[in-house]
Amino acid sequence: MSIVAPPQTHAVSGASARADATVTDPALVRRAVKAAALGNAMEWFDFGVYSYIAVTLGKVFFPSGSPTAQLLSTFGAFAAAFLVRPLGGTVFGPLGDRVGRQKVLALTMIMMAAGTFAIGLIPSYATIGVGAPVLLLAARLVQGFSTGGEYAGASTFIAEYAPDKRRGFFGSWLEFGTLAGYIGGAGLVTLLTALLSSDDLMAWGWRIPFLIAGPMGIIGLYLRMRLEETPAFAAEVEKAEAARPRVPLREMISGQWKALLLCMGLVLVFNVTDYMLLSYMPSYLTSELKYDETHGLLVVLGVMALMMVVQPFAGALTDRIGRRPLIAAGCAGFLFLSVPAVLLIRQGGLLAVALGMGALGLLLVCFTASMPAALPALFPTRVRYGSLSIGFNVSVSLFGGTTPLVVTALIGATGNMMMPAYYMMAAAVIGGAAVWFMAESAGRPLPGSAPSVEPARN
Repeated sequence: MSIVAPPQTHAVSGASARADATVTDPALVRRAVKAAALGNAMEWFDFGVYSYIAVTLGKVFFPSGSPTAQLLSTFGAFAAAFLVRPLGGTVFGPLGDRVGRQKVLALTMIMMAAGTFAIGLIPSYATIGVGAPVLLLAARLVQGFSTGGEYAGASTFIAEYAPDKRRGFFGSWLEFGTLAGYIGGAGLVTLLTALLSSDDLMAWGWRIPFLIAGPMGIIGLYLRMRLEETPAFAAEVEKAEAARPRVPLREMISGQWKALLLCMGLVLVFNVTDYMLLSYMPSYLTSELKYDETHGLLVVLGVMALMMVVQPFAGALTDRIGRRPLIAAGCAGFLFLSVPAVLLIRQGGLLAVALGMGALGLLLVCFTASMPAALPALFPTRVRYGSLSIGFNVSVSLFGGTTPLVVTALIGATGNMMMPAYYMMAAAVIGGAAVWFMAESAGRPLPGSAPSVEPARN
């Protein structure tokens, strides 16, 4: 089908036009959502696998006599990916604004799949010596670099395809993919651990989850290559008469500094609470509270399953009441309920832990359901991918990815087991300030784009 933006423009592919509005193609929107969500699922599949199999990876790649040193080395290689995320964002983001979202998202999918698949092929330290951890680090850097362009591009892609009045619902499926990927990765490792002996798991079993990334990447690449460019970007190209000038990096930063600060504040509360719940809490339960490891992991997986069920409904709710009210509710919830939730978790009983974790998970849904639609709406079309990539990845690298490390250090320095609650409360205050200054975007066109509407029903 074709789109005709305002009357003087030419036709571009992806949707049809009605007056001065883009009329979306429902089938194309669904395909775009699937293709974008699969990439996010793949990223977090790797995250779940790496987190749950870290002890085995430490033995394979880091031959230290100390299990703690092995685990620290493994997570050090994991953390290294966060260091290059902003670099990936500054490369892929501006590129996506220049050559198109679809092409760049296809490239990031290839790199993500290749990096994860390569880990499954790396020989052990016993086979090639120091080359093994070096290759592991190199694969992680490839993954981190590609991830720098993934979330901002995927959320931009869905936002620019979705109709204005349902952008929240369609955007929520991006984080549905996140949760599905993490559950899939963690669940597969749990299954392999139960079925294989320790020797088999260390000899070859640990490779299986990483090698699965190859076929997943091919499927994701196929889905993304079948998509056309987003109507918003195609219309932007039309306005520039197919000769868009290169947008300087400084314009993406200095020209959008207010929106970037809002983006970083929103991403901070989103990712601090996200990494606290999904990444740090399993370790907090076992290492700090001496909770049974198996039960702790199952509780976390159960909370994520609950979040998956609620996620699309919460996304649709943002289309009805707005993004700001739901994000504000999440910030208020973390400010006032973090202490009661952590106190419940510290009691140690299965029901108390489940209630505390479940409460934090439902509060987190306020962000996971809202952010994929709210963040792209902060920036105009011509710099959306680039500016969002920069703001998102800088905030994630500085605050989100460092959450487990910082909270562990704070507990070690103070001996206060309530530090996770206080840290989430501090993030909620910053997020609340960002919400205060943010404009409502629900039901409205993206900045720099024509209104996007669904086709009339017969």
